Amino acid sequence: MKKALVLGAGGPVGIAWESGLIAGMAEAGLDVSSADFVLGTSAGSFVGAQLALGRTPAEIAAPDLTGPLPASGPVSDLPDLSMLIGKILEAASGKRPAAEVMAEIGTMALAAPAISEEEFIGKFSWALGDGTWPSKEFGCTAVDTADGSFRVWDRNAGIDLSRAVASSCAVPGMYPPISFEGRRYMDGGMRSGTNADLARDYDAVLIVMVRPKAIPSPIAEVFGARFERELKALSGRVEVIVPDEGSNDVMGMNLMDSSRRRPAAEAGLVQGRAEAARVAEIWK
Repeated sequence: MKKALVLGAGGPVGIAWESGLIAGMAEAGLDVSSADFVLGTSAGSFVGAQLALGRTPAEIAAPDLTGPLPASGPVSDLPDLSMLIGKILEAASGKRPAAEVMAEIGTMALAAPAISEEEFIGKFSWALGDGTWPSKEFGCTAVDTADGSFRVWDRNAGIDLSRAVASSCAVPGMYPPISFEGRRYMDGGMRSGTNADLARDYDAVLIVMVRPKAIPSPIAEVFGARFERELKALSGRVEVIVPDEGSNDVMGMNLMDSSRRRPAAEAGLVQGRAEAARVAEIWK
């Protein structure tokens, strides 16, 4: 049986929750790193890359569960992402070619002030080693800023692993698009928060999706319809994990608020222990 693990977008808070969730499942006897294919989008690319490299779930979760508490920047420090959200909704609606809208987002991303590419890549390379890709099948997603085309990085792409993961996490307007072979790439979550349809050839698929509660309309409707289309593309048995009530209560709506990382990881750990038996029905 071929198994795929799909880890979705979710910012720093999502990284913490996904890490805790996977560690909790492992504590309960279900190690999802046994997946034949790991697919990561944005936050999920960082968690997934570590799993694919062979780091244990406990090791991945440790920085958020036991490390020093990060400082919290006020919400006002975040750029206004309303235009970005509007463009993502437009692309997902199908009213215009998605690549055309993505290219417009790319133009915005290139013009926005941001830290250097190398500084941003460094936020991931500390955990990902020398940039060599894992032997396990791992893919992470990005979007070309120039033409809006979708890219799935894998070991055959020729790109350094940390650079690939950084590109998948490069939220337009917040972080710099990442350079590779004369082009620049941004967050793969611009196409979809999960890109789960890429796991269509697997017998068992576990999708971990960060979905804050009380998502306003029409965002919930548009993103929900997109996810339903992805599910219909899958042929195997599927389980989906989203934050439960306890996780949602501590994660909040601002997934970029690093002060919530530890409580999100702790809630994920508890939820993972509870979810393990359900997921094991398709996984073992």
